[in-house]
Amino acid sequence: MKIFLIVLGGALMLAGPVFAGGESDAEAGGESRSMSVMWWGSQSRHDRTIRAIELYMERNPDVEVTYEFAGWGDYWTKAATMAAGGRLPDVMQHDYARLSDWRDRNLLDSWDSSMESGLLDLSDAGENALAGGRIAGELYGVALGMNSQCFVIDLDMFEAAGIPVPPRNWTWDDFESIARQVYDRLGVYAVIGLHDAQLWKSLYLSNGEWSYSADGKSLGYTDDSIYIDYLKMVERLTRYGAYPTQDIVVADYDRGNNVERMPIVNGLAAMTSFWSNQITAMASAAGEGRRFFMTHLPRLRADGPAANYLKPSMFFSRTVNSRNPDEAARFVDYFTNDAAVNRILMAERGVPIARAVRDALAPELDAATLTAFEFIDRVAGDASPIPPPDPVGHQEIMNNVFNSQFIDPVTFGELGIEEGVALLRRESERILGN
Repeated sequence: MKIFLIVLGGALMLAGPVFAGGESDAEAGGESRSMSVMWWGSQSRHDRTIRAIELYMERNPDVEVTYEFAGWGDYWTKAATMAAGGRLPDVMQHDYARLSDWRDRNLLDSWDSSMESGLLDLSDAGENALAGGRIAGELYGVALGMNSQCFVIDLDMFEAAGIPVPPRNWTWDDFESIARQVYDRLGVYAVIGLHDAQLWKSLYLSNGEWSYSADGKSLGYTDDSIYIDYLKMVERLTRYGAYPTQDIVVADYDRGNNVERMPIVNGLAAMTSFWSNQITAMASAAGEGRRFFMTHLPRLRADGPAANYLKPSMFFSRTVNSRNPDEAARFVDYFTNDAAVNRILMAERGVPIARAVRDALAPELDAATLTAFEFIDRVAGDASPIPPPDPVGHQEIMNNVFNSQFIDPVTFGELGIEEGVALLRRESERILGN
């Protein structure tokens, strides 16, 4: 295969033959099953994906797979340029927040016909794994891995404190009681990460609602008292000593964004809120010999809806510019169902959606990754439906309102909890309504 140097946004990359232009195989009179694919990610993802592509071509000598890759920002700039010129690849890696927009602009092709023909077999993936890629009942994204938020628990600390691992349907009342017991018996912080915006969103999911309305023009709930009660719980735990004050969170722990500085990593806390695909990095930073367990988020009521949902880490989508849609389907089927290629990929994009693949990989996983696999299986059996993607104004709310105008003033005592929650509603709805 010929190798070209491609520059995306100033980043030098190795890739297969350039596919954004030139003759198609049909135009050249050939019978090749050529196809093209592009993705974003880290160098590790690039290396693993290229090896997977090479294996596919070894198995299919009449297929030429060309490819491009880049970092997150450069990827979407390049993709937009290619879309404008009608030169998108056969298959592109896609994001949950962007999938609906690209489909609405008629840039993506449904996978349904390929599923009906048998070229793409998703029968080993549960509906929870497929739901995030469906729009108006049709599948536009095949999930490349699954993810869910969790509480990570230091098992050794819980055992030392004589506290059992909580059940999957534990409540926030249970959580507060356990947090106090951890502090009483061990003298360490029980937890960090309780002001994460995802917990605000999932709190309402466990009430059968969501943070945003379906049309993205307003907040999706009317009862602010649920969030007020939650923040009062965090305030009680802070006064008790079981949760760090905000000056410590900001100065010492970088709001939990820096894995190496997280209290649970350094043995200074027994729990933290986390996304399941981050467990490997956390366990690596903590060092050998540490034991962690991942459990569901607490919910409002033990018999109420789950606060968890399964979120696709990313998708493979077929574009409307695909010159070889059948080969695109075969390629994505290979990524989804082939155990050998997934040993190369090793769940770098998240927990695979096909159960047979998960089972095949399980004996070869390190303890942390196996913990994530087991957690995703538990969530699959007890999860709320996936909510809509965040609306356009979400990022502005996060950047300009949530921490700076709401969480920090409330936690530093400059604003009352009720006033802060009212401000969050007022400013969020102003942004969403524009």
